[in-house]
Formats: sequence, structure tokens, C-alpha cells
Amino acid sequence: MIHSNFITRRKFIKLSLLGMGSFWLIPGLQTVQDLPVFPQSDRLGRICAGEPGAHFDLYLRPDSDSPSTGTVFRDDVVPWLQEVVASNLNLNVINQRWVETDNGYIYADNVQPVKNLPNQPVTDLPANENDKGAWVEVTVPYVDFTLDSYPPKSPWLKITLKPRLYYSQIMWADQLKTDDQGQVLYRVREKFGSFGDIFWAPAEAFRLLTDDDIMPINPGAEDKKIIVDLTYQSLSCFEGNNEVYYCRISSGGKFDAQGNPVDTWATPIGSQPIWRKSISIHMVGGSTGAGYDTPGIGWSSFFDSKGGAAIHSTFWHNGFGVARSHGCVNATPEDAKWIFRWTGPNVVYDPGDMIISGMNVSTRVNVIES
Repeated sequence: MIHSNFITRRKFIKLSLLGMGSFWLIPGLQTVQDLPVFPQSDRLGRICAGEPGAHFDLYLRPDSDSPSTGTVFRDDVVPWLQEVVASNLNLNVINQRWVETDNGYIYADNVQPVKNLPNQPVTDLPANENDKGAWVEVTVPYVDFTLDSYPPKSPWLKITLKPRLYYSQIMWADQLKTDDQGQVLYRVREKFGSFGDIFWAPAEAFRLLTDDDIMPINPGAEDKKIIVDLTYQSLSCFEGNNEVYYCRISSGGKFDAQGNPVDTWATPIGSQPIWRKSISIHMVGGSTGAGYDTPGIGWSSFFDSKGGAAIHSTFWHNGFGVARSHGCVNATPEDAKWIFRWTGPNVVYDPGDMIISGMNVSTRVNVIES
């Protein structure tokens, strides 16, 4: 069985307006949607690759030469039964991982591992010292939202037909209300890198982050350093000579034999200290059609003071182990969060962002080719 996205009557009306190109022009007709009905499974996968409307075949075996058993589209959510190795190994392909669904196999790079964990909305948001509200993390495969004011300011909102936030994205919730249908909504925004857009979304889609989420890991350890290996697309955390953490990553492009970048998006080689850390930030770069404009990127540790490269959470692909970023070091949300908590200095909950002065106090990131 192929699990299509559940369409409510309100969603049908909204999509009809989108088709007429009038959605952003009629604020009075825009309503906050209910959460979709996702498949029942402890582990789920969201089809995350391709442009909106892109589709992918499912296969009888973990092999693209086997018969097709169905089709899935971007943002479809499927049961993630298990991850397996390709049945027909291709030595020219680095990643040989496939995901078994209830209707066939799909290449794992195209599937974001997600869960569907709705939350009980809070009755009030923390006051904090600087800014009332809380950091909130999306804990469902995706959630549709509506704008608080028009027109949209962020470039990505001006071209998308389905404004959504995805599993693991992090925003700041500063207000809540209950609509006329009894649905609790959070008003969410970006504190750093924002174009100024403010959204309303179902509160149950978000988990409030707490101080425990940013509690430092082994803060007393000396001589902490990170080694990012572009050849093996790996990241290792060291305390002295002891490797305490390892994960696969996706860096930017390649370098030539002289150490010069061969494309625009190469990750800079060398040793640099972390100069900024943000629990969540909006990242923009490049030109129209060849760049990126992504909100709510979590657990960002910036180490390249010239080009802005960072180690950060990634929700738009699952192709770790292959160079495919715009120069940053892509990591899974879990890996990026661990690295964020382990590296020094520590970031306080509010504001949740720190520009570091005195570079000798921050953890160094060493980017190498082995």
C-alpha cells in the first residue's frame, strides 16, 4: 500500500487557491491546517529528495534493476521497516543503503528518518530573562503553517506552494492561542538570520526544548578538537588522543592536488576555532537557482569565519558519507546536537546564540584530506 498525504477539506480548499495563484493574496481565507494522518509505525521515512512534485520508484528488491512495485512522491511518508544493503553491489557507489517499506525498497539517500510524536500543548510559555517563549523542535514528519502577516519576506516562501516545517527543524515559539475549532496554535519565528516572517502552526507538532537539551557534554575535558575528513566524509571528536565520538557527514565539494577548491561549494581545509554557535538559524547563500535558503537549521557550530561554513543539522537528505553540501558539514540532527553540546564554549538557552570572542576558548575544527 502506498501512503499518500492525507487531504482534509480545509487542505483541499487551500490547494485550490494555490492552483489559482491567489493564496498569498487572500489572508482571510488562509487557515491553520490539522496535522496529517501519518502511517502507523514506530519508524517512518519522509521522501526528502527532488523538487516539489518529484517522484521515485519503489522496487521489489534493494536494486534499481528489479521490478518496480509502486511510486512515491516528495514528502510522502512511508513505514521504515528496516535498512538493508543493496542486493546488487555497485563498487562505483559509496552508499549502498536501501530502506524497506511496506510496498518495496527505496534508496536510503532519498529518505529522511522521521517519527510521528505529537505533543501535548503547554498552557503558557516561559518568561525567560530576555525573550518570552521557548525553542521548539518539530517532532512529526512535517507540519504545514500559515503566515501571520503578508506578503512573505523570505525568498523560499515566495516560490513554494506548500510552506512546511520538517522533522527536527527548530524555531522559537513566542505566543500561543486557541482557534475557533479548539486547536492550540503556537506562533513561531526565527530569532537569527530571519527575514522577519512569523508563522502559526499546530502546537502538537512541536516539542519544547529544555535546558537539558543544551546541557554541556563533558565540559571539563581538556584539549577538545574535531577532525573532519573530506576523503572519508567522516567527523571525529577527540579529547586529547581519545576519540570520543564518530559520525558520517556530507561536506562540500572537492579540492585538486594543490589544495585548491574545484567548485564553488568546497569546504575549506585547515584548522579554525568555532566562532559562533546557534541553537537554530536561517541560512542563505548562493544565487537564485544555484543557492540555498533554508529556515530553522538546528545545532549550528560555525568554524569558517570567511565563508560561514558550519557543522549543522540536516533534514533535506540522508546521503551522509558523500560530499553534497554547499560547503558546510552536514550531519544528522542527533549527531549535530551532540557535537553542539560537546564543543566549547557553552550556549545559554536564551538567546540561544553566541558569537565567540577570544578564539582560544573555543573548540577547533580541523578539516583535512587523508
